[in-house]
Parts: sequence; C-alpha cells; structure tokens
Amino acid sequence: MDKWIALVKQKLRELGLSQEQLAERIGVTQGGVGHWLRGTRTPKVDMMNKVLVALGMPHLQVSLKIVPVNAVGERAGVYGEATAESDVDSHGQYLLSFRYPVLAWAELDGPLPLTSIVTEQTDYCAQGNAFWLRVEGDLMSSATGPSVPENMLVLVDPGVPAAPGKLVIARQTGTAAMFRQLIEDGGQRYLKPLNPTYPKLLCSDSLEVLGVVVRSHGMH
Repeated sequence: MDKWIALVKQKLRELGLSQEQLAERIGVTQGGVGHWLRGTRTPKVDMMNKVLVALGMPHLQVSLKIVPVNAVGERAGVYGEATAESDVDSHGQYLLSFRYPVLAWAELDGPLPLTSIVTEQTDYCAQGNAFWLRVEGDLMSSATGPSVPENMLVLVDPGVPAAPGKLVIARQTGTAAMFRQLIEDGGQRYLKPLNPTYPKLLCSDSLEVLGVVVRSHGMH
C-alpha cells in the first residue's frame, strides 16, 4: 500500500494534478482520495488500478498483487479484473509491480519503442519510459569490482540523470548504442567498459544517453 501511495503522489506532482482533479477522473470524492493517500483507508484493488489508469499508467506496465502474509506463493490481480481478492483484510498485503518491455539492441538505433511483445517484471518504479536490455559480449564483465556479465538483463531508466559513475546506455555519432560506465577524468567525459582489457571512449558533443541502468538480474 505504501508503494501505491508513493506512486500516486509522484504521478500527481508530475502531472500537476490535485486530489480533487483525480477524484473527478475516477468518480469519487476528494475526501476519499485524501483518506487513501494518507493511508487511513484502503481502496479495493480494482479502484487502485483505476487510479493508476487515470494517471496514465499503461495496463501492461503496472499490476497489483495481493498475498496472504504467511503465504509462500503469490496470487495476482491485474488491471480490469475484479476478483474475490479485491476485498483485502488484515491477512493480506498489497504488492506493486511493474512490467517493462524487453528491447533488442537493434531497436535502439532510432526512436525508442514504448512497447514490446516480451516484458519483464520488477518492483522498480521508473521515472521515465524504462526498458530492459540483454547484455551482449564481455565488455561489462570484470573479475573484480562491479560486473555485469553477458546475457544478464539490465533495466534502463531514461528518467534518471546520467551522472559520472553511473552505468548507462549511450550512443553518439558513428557508434551504435553501447553499455558503458560514464566517467569523468581531467575535465573530460568517457564511456568506460568495466572490463579493463578494453579501452575507454572519449565522449563527443553528440553523446546521447538513452538511460541509466538501475537494475540487473544477477548484477553484482
């Protein structure tokens, strides 16, 4: 529930919407929305999903789950489904998860697609139109320190600022999109592989950072 509240508040700020405007969109009172966002009342799952839809969250990218506190497995509730799980009592809890598209590297050569047949789930709430990529080659694999081996899936968030030290997906004139660490040395910026056997690349004025890597299956 806390993640849902935080997400709704974040989206309201991003869209410049008031609680009253949100209430009008979903057909409830402003007081009801206020109770939800203060955590004093808990909406049903279908209403929680309706709020997310009203705030522009795509159906394929957000889902709510309810699980019994002591249960080993999870039972899912998805947008548009009104199930018996919609009435939650003290024996259950809400889990908020997100599905982002898994893109191929070739798709990064032009405008980034927003959807894909293949998606991957995470609990990370992206600040931009996030996507997953599968790591190719050993340039980001290292025997010591941070390492992202080949075939790992990395989650890329275009909404996160690309500061030195961050792992990024970037491209510049004459190069295809690449996975590197953005570093600064002597007032210059470079794209550096984590594998020390490969050279770093000087960033040109045409550098375009497509996003910062925020998650990885197996990153250590």
